[in-house]
Amino acid sequence: MPTQRLIDLVPAELRALVRADVPLCELTTLRVGGPAALLCPVRNADDARRFQELAHHHGLDHTVLGGGSNILAADAGYGGLILRVATTDFRVAGDRVTAGCGLDFDDLITRTLAAGLTGLEFASGIPGSLGGALVGNAGCYGHEIGELLEEALVLTPAGNLERLGPEAFGFRYRGTDLRATGHLVLEARLRLGRSDLHAAGKMRDLHLADRLAKHPVDQPSAGSWFRNLPPPAPGERRRAAGALLEQVGAKEMREGGAAVFPGHANIIVNTGGATAVQITRLARRMQEAVRTRFAVELVEEVRRLGDDPPGDPT
Repeated sequence: MPTQRLIDLVPAELRALVRADVPLCELTTLRVGGPAALLCPVRNADDARRFQELAHHHGLDHTVLGGGSNILAADAGYGGLILRVATTDFRVAGDRVTAGCGLDFDDLITRTLAAGLTGLEFASGIPGSLGGALVGNAGCYGHEIGELLEEALVLTPAGNLERLGPEAFGFRYRGTDLRATGHLVLEARLRLGRSDLHAAGKMRDLHLADRLAKHPVDQPSAGSWFRNLPPPAPGERRRAAGALLEQVGAKEMREGGAAVFPGHANIIVNTGGATAVQITRLARRMQEAVRTRFAVELVEEVRRLGDDPPGDPT
């Protein structure tokens, strides 16, 4: 649909909020991707409902984008509506914190510690928004955000606002049911604790230092590319995909502007001018190397946004 026609469909009172043909490379941490037809900031539940109604009424594709981490956007862009949650409220009541899902996840951790609350420090340094963390059940060091969720305010595909408990999310390793169901998460209430703040702060510092040492800080990336493998036995930790990738020489692999980060074999970085096609080709090489050597099929953790033309262009 022509851009101006798309803008004309937006209710007049919301038209000033939207932006057309916004490059997805500006909205994703990997800094890759063509234009999004329409970027729609969601400031509150009413905005969410009206943009959702717009998409449904006119048969338009729409998706939700948070902080843009863990995303590979297509070079061809995305022809529908990007709903970007911008709710950033923050409230504390006892050991509960209620926050808007547009709030930066690491900022949320800083605020909870400042309020005397502990429990989120394990996730220090994970990029993206609170909403993205919930939808992807973000975690590390043996913990996940789903363990702390008490209730969330969501907009259903039918346009109803509902408050759901964690059982409705279908939390699992690096995933939930929300992308399949189409629920849009606007606000979440987390149950935290009030344990040793000094110890929590020290843990945060250690995790931030570890992330700084193992993750790129001066190059765009989407974070870990492949999911870690299931544990070899019940009660044991998952096997790191990065360990297998390192053994097959993934750190030496690159395709055009896309390369495997020298400090972590499970991270792809954009060294400059990388395309989604180049990154996809590199990821396939990494998968194939592990498949050939270990007969293990790595599963991507990143979410793909939009579709590039078929084939394998250079």
